[in-house]
Amino acid sequence: MPPFETASYLLIVWALVGYLLGSIPFGIVLSRVFGLGNLRDIGSGNIGATNVLRTGNKAAAALTLILDGAKGAIAVLLARSFAGGEDAVQIAALMAMLGHCFPVWLGFRGGKGVATFLGTLIALSWPVGIGCCLAWLVAAAMTRMSSMGALVAAATSTMLMVALAQSPMVILGVLLTTLVFVRHHENIRRIRAGTEPKIGQKTA
Repeated sequence: MPPFETASYLLIVWALVGYLLGSIPFGIVLSRVFGLGNLRDIGSGNIGATNVLRTGNKAAAALTLILDGAKGAIAVLLARSFAGGEDAVQIAALMAMLGHCFPVWLGFRGGKGVATFLGTLIALSWPVGIGCCLAWLVAAAMTRMSSMGALVAAATSTMLMVALAQSPMVILGVLLTTLVFVRHHENIRRIRAGTEPKIGQKTA
């Protein structure tokens, strides 16, 4: 097999690895384990940690946050360890995010990808990832809105990549940021209308 075809085959493999890892719906799994019911019927119906928190179970929400972040980080670390090439690493990162947002097991109706986004960034470049986590914390604390924290963190990510001379990651950063904003389009509408739920607030 020619080198180009070999490289293309390996990239496809790492795309699949990233997607499959990202598509594990930990929020739904943990909600069932903790006896919280079907997460799709709770709050916003989202599968992420913010919606799990609306059940009132902080332990389940924390585990969801950690595991959703870990699956993005693991996809990156596996690709970096076994593939070596930066192309495979970035494809695994992007596909992990897409897997979380559009999992085949849930009819491509997944989460908004914030935890996976942050976990992926920490594994790609820990200064960028930690900077985005801090941006999320500050924005979320000031507004008491998880979605606002997510939007600020996403907007901060590409700027941090440029500032910290992570130029090979910039295109990936723009793609991930765009995906976060697209997945939060309803939150953006509610923020503008002043009806966005606060962190921990239970919704019907």
